[in-house]
Amino acid sequence: MAVTVETLEKLERRITLTLAAADINSEVETRLKKLARTVKADGFRPGKVPMSVVAQRYGYSVQYEVMNDKLGQAFNAAANEAQLRVAGMPNIAQKDDAPEGQMAFDATFEVYPEVKIGDLAAAEVERVSSEVTEEAIDKTVEILRKQRRTFAQRPAAEAAADGDRVTIDFEGKIDGETFAGGKAEGFQFLLGEGQMLEAFEKAVRGMKAGESKTFPLAFPEDYHGKDVAGKEADFLVTVKKIEAQHLPEVNEAFAKSLGIKDATVEALRADIKKNLEREVKFRVLARNKAAVMDALVGAAELDIPKALVAGEAERLVEGAREDLKKRGVKDADKVDIPADMFTAQAERRVRLGLVVSELVRANNLQAKPEQLQAHIEELSQSYEKPAEVVRWYLSDRQRLAEVEAIVIENNVTDFVLAKAKVSDKALPFDELMAQA
Repeated sequence: MAVTVETLEKLERRITLTLAAADINSEVETRLKKLARTVKADGFRPGKVPMSVVAQRYGYSVQYEVMNDKLGQAFNAAANEAQLRVAGMPNIAQKDDAPEGQMAFDATFEVYPEVKIGDLAAAEVERVSSEVTEEAIDKTVEILRKQRRTFAQRPAAEAAADGDRVTIDFEGKIDGETFAGGKAEGFQFLLGEGQMLEAFEKAVRGMKAGESKTFPLAFPEDYHGKDVAGKEADFLVTVKKIEAQHLPEVNEAFAKSLGIKDATVEALRADIKKNLEREVKFRVLARNKAAVMDALVGAAELDIPKALVAGEAERLVEGAREDLKKRGVKDADKVDIPADMFTAQAERRVRLGLVVSELVRANNLQAKPEQLQAHIEELSQSYEKPAEVVRWYLSDRQRLAEVEAIVIENNVTDFVLAKAKVSDKALPFDELMAQA
């Protein structure tokens, strides 16, 4: 019999499902008999429990299980017959006006929308590019030197200067009272590297070991410690020790310590350039991909299934809880995180996913095996043993699926950039690297 599909609103549909009561009762009886073979009850040997006892104890749960199974089968059969692409789970409610011997249910659900993508030639996309400069390589070398610096104690007569590591005792008070986190002994920090507030560093700069100083300090209005933000404190600081830093020279020994095979400065700089170029490539690709996705969302017309948005919002909530767990938050899985906090983000994700899927389907932009292999090999180059990384990706379906999603997004990006109105912009290296 043909399935009648009722359109309620936009993507919402309703169909009526009917089940024969006799079929339900027969399946329940069959399952209870099967269950009786293994069920245990006081006063009876296994397999000898009377059916009346089995039915009394398990009848409701088996009935519920059978109903779910039968309704699921009936709904899937009806949806397939009507050629419907169901989005999310249906809401099923029993009807009162079923014919004798029948059970009737209304299944209300949403379907996937029709996605209309406008003329991509009219879309405007800014495409950025960036280059690794000698200055960028120099800065990276300095970072590597600082990671391997050593410290030696200064003579007592020498004052603290930028670059020194100072060990201090301090106590800060607001209105005469020491505040939380305002007192420490044997505290170390690097002077001149922004680890402390500028006013604090200014006060310590020029002090000698054994000296003490009191000074006022005004906390910024946007200071991360809300209890002291915007307030003024009086600090007492005593310098216990001052250590001058020593940076290793950039020479063959330095290159060798970093695992450079040729152990030359030239080889070191070449290796740094190669790694920076790989990082720049991924960041530029991510930036351009985001611009393309924005253009796609703007060029598409579609209704969004509420069920998909709700499901995506719940996934974002679970992601937030996982993040809290990693941060060490106690009972993170019990934290009340309202799903509506993520509604806008979830809606955009669902919208973008539907648009990208339609573009991929209509233009055969699926990931090809050789693209997957090439992307995995490129990822592996930043590791010490690339071959093992390649095997690691290829041995797990979930990891392969993640790579496939990235490759498909890259295909979509290239496809859109080939059609859209593209304006090119060269980004300075530092600006690109500073972006999240």
